[in-house]
Amino acid sequence: MSTVAQPAGASALAEPKAREQHGRLSAGALGLPSVLFCIVTGAAPLAAMMFNVPITVLGGGFGAPAAFLIATVVLTIFSVGYIEMSRRVTAAGGFYTFVTRGLGPVAGLGCGILIAFCYIVFAAAVMGSLGYFTATSFEAWFGIDLPGYVYTLLGLAVISAFGWFHIELTAKVLGVALVAEVLALTILAVGVLVAGGDSGLSLSPINPVEVFDNEGAIQTFGAAAAGVALFGAFWSWVGFEMAPNYAEESRDPKRIAKAATYGSVIGLGIFYVFISWVFVMGWGTDGVAPAVNAQFEGEYGSAFYPLTDRYVGGALTTGLEVLVITSSFACAMAFYNTAARYLYSLSRERILPAQLGRTHPDRHSPYFASMVVTAIVGLYVLGFTLYDSSTEASLLKLGTWSPLLGVLGILAVQAIASFAILRYFLTAAKDGFHWFKTLVAPVIGGLAQVGACWLLIDNRGDLAGDSDVFFVKAIPWLVVGGFLVGVVMALWLRSSAKDVYAEIGAYEHDDPQVHEPRAAGGALSPVGA
Repeated sequence: MSTVAQPAGASALAEPKAREQHGRLSAGALGLPSVLFCIVTGAAPLAAMMFNVPITVLGGGFGAPAAFLIATVVLTIFSVGYIEMSRRVTAAGGFYTFVTRGLGPVAGLGCGILIAFCYIVFAAAVMGSLGYFTATSFEAWFGIDLPGYVYTLLGLAVISAFGWFHIELTAKVLGVALVAEVLALTILAVGVLVAGGDSGLSLSPINPVEVFDNEGAIQTFGAAAAGVALFGAFWSWVGFEMAPNYAEESRDPKRIAKAATYGSVIGLGIFYVFISWVFVMGWGTDGVAPAVNAQFEGEYGSAFYPLTDRYVGGALTTGLEVLVITSSFACAMAFYNTAARYLYSLSRERILPAQLGRTHPDRHSPYFASMVVTAIVGLYVLGFTLYDSSTEASLLKLGTWSPLLGVLGILAVQAIASFAILRYFLTAAKDGFHWFKTLVAPVIGGLAQVGACWLLIDNRGDLAGDSDVFFVKAIPWLVVGGFLVGVVMALWLRSSAKDVYAEIGAYEHDDPQVHEPRAAGGALSPVGA
């Protein structure tokens, strides 16, 4: 029992003794390929291309590939400092742990609560897209006419079942989906290249100037065009930073975190630039903007489908229709898993109830945290369903408005994490300081994330398709509110439960034992040491 008096109503916080009941995640379950599958599938390459390339074209015209190139460079720079931090700190808490080590428990818990909330929102959003595409495809293929939310809830049930199983099984499912997505898009690329595109091949779409100086795009979104283009590109990388969240289940967490993060950022970047360039070449620099406009006017489900029909054949089009369903499922499962691990980390440090820190006795998965994620996602989906139960709303409301909330929160936390990394290496880890890796790179990465946040806030009405909806207007305040919830919790713990406050962000995987609360300014000590 804690020696610090607990005020009335503090029962939601686990007692220190409950820490003994917490299980450990399945150590050594994941190698580099499995971690990469979890990360890259979380970014959902096929869904990212089919959803975000058209958005980027609306903003940047035929310069869309250059927007993805800019995002690749910015996120690679951000990753430099992020990787240096992950080599020092290995825990399932990810951003939560990093910010705590750099800026202190108050900011750390604010980010921890916010990022967990954002991943839950993102899982719900992608499940909405899953419901929409499954409903429309099943009606076209089999004549089954069910609303999208039915498939959304069925998908949630299946993903919840995976939450009970060994993480390696989840990684295998994600891996199969990823390979199929990449193969399908590669076949399309080969078809376009062999045919020489619509009117020849050109590298001009990769010129960054085209993102800011494309007349066709400016006519669509006015002065916001470049912002829409760049946000569409940055959106495609959500989830790339997941490597540290799987540290405790990796065979060599420090090596794997570095390889997996760089591999996902740079690998996805090259792939995104290439596929978006193929998309532009397939339609032609003069035809790509009208083609995307036709998609948003409802002429076809995706501007990719006419390309696969033209350059490969109807079989690949059908394949894409199937794979966008599996891609959405795999993406939702990756976000679901990450959300569960944030709740698990917060519980293990006694911030949230002790039950959330339990792992399955046989499979070592954070099954209790997973079931809580299921409940929250279910309630969130129910709220949107009560607002609008149409199949179209699964995509246009749940699947479109929610990502704006989730992405803004993630970008904000990434910006805070950049400055946390900077301070960490200037104060607590001076021996690891490097002028570029831990100073210049975090500053550039942090400022870039701040800019991305501003682009989202300023253009959220255009991106949502409706600037008058209360939910869309409230998105920035919901993000601020999520952060402040964590801040208030930390301040309350600092005054009323100092032993719990001392453990915020304290756990590290390197210690083979469960850690006791750290002393002020001191290092952690294993139980029984």
